Amino acid sequence: MNLHLWRLFLDAADHGSLSKVAVLHGTSQPHVSRQIAELEQQCGGRLFERTGRGVALTALGQRIAPRVRVWLSSTEQLEHEIRSTAGQTMGHVRLGTLPSLAHPFTSTLFTRLRERHPLVQLSVREGQGAQLETGLDNGSLDLALLFRHGQPNGSDALSLAEAQTFLVGPEGDPVTAKPTVKFKALDGLPLVTFCRPSSWRDQLEQVARQRGVQLNVVLEADSLALQLGIASQGSAYALLGSYAIDVARSQHRFQAARLVDPPIVRHIALALARTGQLSPATRAVMQEALALAKEMSLDTTRPAPALRPAGRSTASSRG
Repeated sequence: MNLHLWRLFLDAADHGSLSKVAVLHGTSQPHVSRQIAELEQQCGGRLFERTGRGVALTALGQRIAPRVRVWLSSTEQLEHEIRSTAGQTMGHVRLGTLPSLAHPFTSTLFTRLRERHPLVQLSVREGQGAQLETGLDNGSLDLALLFRHGQPNGSDALSLAEAQTFLVGPEGDPVTAKPTVKFKALDGLPLVTFCRPSSWRDQLEQVARQRGVQLNVVLEADSLALQLGIASQGSAYALLGSYAIDVARSQHRFQAARLVDPPIVRHIALALARTGQLSPATRAVMQEALALAKEMSLDTTRPAPALRPAGRSTASSRG
């Protein structure tokens, strides 16, 4: 079986566009189209159907894609292990991350990998929690930085840190004027929060039911920039972690109060794909991520940089 053709197949399935696959592989769209046609001829059936926006898997393509992922991952792992035996760790690792964890954590992680494992190629995809979990389930992601509501048990995810939740409003807002605000203060407040499906929404609503609080979600938006823009204008309040808040301080003027009674705590986790075994390259990324998390100081009791290099002052990082 031609590994290159099957890699093209999976890339086309993930991106939904032969043009994007051509750019990814440094070739032309007609060349990719011919190679896909050759693969379809070998399979005896169509793997993709053309749509107005690109391509989508046929029923045959959907049926074989999960098995191809497992087979290709196993084959690549063998290749990587052979090369690692010669003292070099190399390979391609697909890392998913929440937007709020993209910088500085993921960007610093990339720099570390370039220095210590230059032959490890990292692909980073941003997405919300449900999207990242789906990527881990279907094998399109090897690792993901995301939030978990319970303490990760180490079997499918490793704990990096904890993150408190803050209510974000405009400057001068009386509700967020103090360092903390009780959960019951959310009753009836206009809120902007993430779109469904969202385990974050589910957790908030569960706590609200237990406390007899009516959540008034007036806008759903997965964009952190939009949520913070709405909150800074005073149109609605946002519920976010200190990571997202700190990244936006240079672009928006707002104030934030930590939720208490009860506090809403999430765990920042490094989650593993459900399919296949870990390649040496994936293990290298995991080790560097865990080491980096230990080196970064953590303060989730106020809306300051939640993950930052140890020794860096809060004032200088806020801007």
